[in-house]
Amino acid sequence: MKWTTMNEKKLLGRAFLFGLAGILLSLTPLVIYNVSPTMDFYSGWLSGLGIGCQLLAMSLAVLVLRKRKISKEIQQKAKQMTLVLAVSLLFFFLI
Repeated sequence: MKWTTMNEKKLLGRAFLFGLAGILLSLTPLVIYNVSPTMDFYSGWLSGLGIGCQLLAMSLAVLVLRKRKISKEIQQKAKQMTLVLAVSLLFFFLI
C-alpha cells in the first residue's frame, strides 16, 4: 500500500511511533554516556538511526498536512507533531 493513499489517522499513528522510537534511540547514547563514559560503543549508530526515524516521522506528518481534504482536528495534530519533532531534531543536532 502506498503512503500517499493511506488514511490520515493511520499515517499520524505511524508518524507518532516513528517519532517516539527516534527520540528514544537518540536519548539512549546520552544516558549510556552519563552512566558509564567507557561504554560509548554504538552511540554514533544509535544517534543516526534516531535522527533518521525522527526525519521519517516529520515527513509523514508533513504528508498528512499536504493532503487536500482533512479535518481541522487532524490538521492541528499534524501541526503539533511537526513542531515537537522539529524541536527534538534541533535539540539532538545541537548536542
